[in-house]
Amino acid sequence: MDTTFLFLKGAVIGLSIAAPVGPIGLLCIRRTLADGAAVGFATGLGAATADAAYGAVAGFGLAAVTDLLLGWQTALRLVGGLVLLWLGFATMRAHPAKGPAEQAAETPTAHGLAGAYATTVVLTLANPATIISFVAVFGALGLAEAGGAPALGASMLVLGVFLGSAAWWLVLSAGVGVFRRRVTAAAMLWINRASGAVLAGFGLLALAAAL
Repeated sequence: MDTTFLFLKGAVIGLSIAAPVGPIGLLCIRRTLADGAAVGFATGLGAATADAAYGAVAGFGLAAVTDLLLGWQTALRLVGGLVLLWLGFATMRAHPAKGPAEQAAETPTAHGLAGAYATTVVLTLANPATIISFVAVFGALGLAEAGGAPALGASMLVLGVFLGSAAWWLVLSAGVGVFRRRVTAAAMLWINRASGAVLAGFGLLALAAAL
């Protein structure tokens, strides 16, 4: 199969898996409003990295790794649920101390960008549904069989998954970032409370599914 075609397929897969609104999308939106588009995009890049990792497992036909991940799905749900609960409560307690103009002028630190990236890598990797989705999609394409796709083709597919997912997060963070200056401190306080409550709700659902 042509590697360019595989790359395009991977991009479509990455985009379609990233686009549905869930806890990562909510995190990206909230962080963009609170800390800027760069932090929001770093959040999305964490998810894109984890998507690419799971895409590599499915694309290279690493059945043993897939079985191991699915065997640990209860523990993964527990970890993801606890992280979401922590993020939810931390978000609800966050108090914006500055107005929108001062917030928009701030430059995010490397520590802030790394933290945003790392938390979403963990959250996405801790979601067993992600690997199930990739195995199902790649299986439908005939690429998740024993041995997987040829190395070059699988590599192009995984690269497409990463860039397709990253493109979605770039568009989302940039789009939300346009409205950042219009969000007052009072409105941001309510956004923090609402998004924190939803994130905590996602965490409780993950814990309930695990238990």
